[in-house]
Parts: sequence; structure tokens; C-alpha cells
Amino acid sequence: IIHSIALGSSYNIQPTFGCVLSNYVAVQYSTYFFFPVLIGLLPIVVASSFSILAYRNVRHIVRRQLPIVRRKLDKQITAMVLMRVIAFVYLVLPYATYRIYVTNFPASQSMPMAYAISRLTQAIFISINIINYM
Repeated sequence: IIHSIALGSSYNIQPTFGCVLSNYVAVQYSTYFFFPVLIGLLPIVVASSFSILAYRNVRHIVRRQLPIVRRKLDKQITAMVLMRVIAFVYLVLPYATYRIYVTNFPASQSMPMAYAISRLTQAIFISINIINYM
């Protein structure tokens, strides 16, 4: 909550750009830490790490004396986890990349075509990102 309040207080409404980050430190924070690390890299690394650990665990289960049915089920769930992580990466990465770009190069409302394209791109990437949580 404190993080959102601190970052949210850095936004100003400008007539040509709309709601944008006006504080230089907040722009730098969003560009180099918030979107690349907290939104992009950290969730991907954590999900990938746990999926690799699950995969290694299933590889070690094969050596143990467990029923064949259980081993097959463990392999299936591990394959599902790996596919979920791959989908997660492909669904999160475009939005994080777009937000970094828009934070640094906002589209002006005085150029309606560029602004409309920017908003359309934002809507598409937000929709792709939301698919991740369904």
C-alpha cells in the first residue's frame, strides 16, 4: 500500500499527455526497477525457478520405488507447470516492455493518431496481460 501511495503521488495530469509521471526520480524508478524487475523479471525468475525445481524433483522420483501411476501423474503435472510458466513469460513480457517504453516516451494528445495508436496498443497489451490471470 505504501509503495502504491508513494508512486501514485508522483503522477500529474498534463493537458497534452494526460496522467504521467512528473517526478524525475519516479520516472527513473519506474523505468529501471518497477516495470523491469517487479513486474517483468522477478515474477518470471521465481516462476521459472520453481518449475525447474519441480522438473528436477520429478526426475528424481523416477529413481524411487513409487507406483507407475503416481510417477505418470507427477510427470503430467510437471509438464503442466512448465507450460504454464512458458505462457506466463509470453503474456507478461509484452506489457512490461510496453510500460517501460510509454513511461519514457509518452504520446501527446495533440497528435491524435499517435495517441490513439498508443492507447490501442495499451489496451491490447493489458488484455494479453489479463489473460494470464484467468
